[in-house]
Amino acid sequence: QVRLVESGGGSAQPGGSLRLSCKVSGWPYSNRCRGWFRQAPGKEREGVASIEPDGSPRYADSVTGRFTISQDNAKTTLYLQMNSLKPEDTAKYYCSCSGIAWGQGTQVTVSS
Repeated sequence: QVRLVESGGGSAQPGGSLRLSCKVSGWPYSNRCRGWFRQAPGKEREGVASIEPDGSPRYADSVTGRFTISQDNAKTTLYLQMNSLKPEDTAKYYCSCSGIAWGQGTQVTVSS
């Protein structure tokens, strides 16, 4: 059974930091669970960061320079380090395996 469990969300002030984790189990191709997405109320889900097949990170323009995606050596846990948070980063954050399997999401709220 495929299971993706995100954690690490919560509330932060503008300029603060949070670190999200996504623990993957049961997916036969764990090296393809490399994407973070987010969805704000009333908006479509958007890609935030991903790890390309060659291992290089890719970021949405809105988070470049502030967010860092990484993965543990076993490729069972995906991370998203979020620094210099802005109110517009408020959303529910999801990790995904190849856009097919999804976690339940973790809420991030940035406000003063």
